[in-house]
Amino acid sequence: MTLNGFYKGIKNDISWHQHGDEEAVFSEENLKRGGILLFGRVTYELMAGYWSTEAAKQGFRNLANEMNNAEKIVFSRTLTATNWENTRLVRHEAVDEIHRLKASGGKNMTILGSGSLASQCVDAGLIDEYQLMIDPVAIGEGIPVFCDVKNKLELRLVDCRTFKSGAVLLTYHPAQLHY
Repeated sequence: MTLNGFYKGIKNDISWHQHGDEEAVFSEENLKRGGILLFGRVTYELMAGYWSTEAAKQGFRNLANEMNNAEKIVFSRTLTATNWENTRLVRHEAVDEIHRLKASGGKNMTILGSGSLASQCVDAGLIDEYQLMIDPVAIGEGIPVFCDVKNKLELRLVDCRTFKSGAVLLTYHPAQLHY
């Protein structure tokens, strides 16, 4: 996200998001743990439209491989099919499906972008850990990360990592969780 709290600009612009090799390695390591990537429709279309391309495979070969091979779920009432490998489409309530997945004791789940989906999960108390990567850039207009959250969200900082690019990864747990 940007310094001023946007996870995407107007018209879904993410061109300001300029990560390098160090951030790519971090992402690869997270993906190698094996989990399920969760997307709303808009983020899914952006990610599928990039990571399956030859440009992604050449520029970030290992990360593209991990992204393409990862198990993915896209929540959408308007999509009728998916075209990104290892993707399952869920057309019913996202919160219900995520509750079901969590109750099954299965894999960890990661929401990438997908502000509406993230906000629904925040309000339902489904998120155990927040990893927010802040890029050293501010943009004029955009969509705030937690724009649709209806309930107060209190977090406790548990880790901070600085990348050579100037990006900072802040890791939080919900304040009510005690580890």
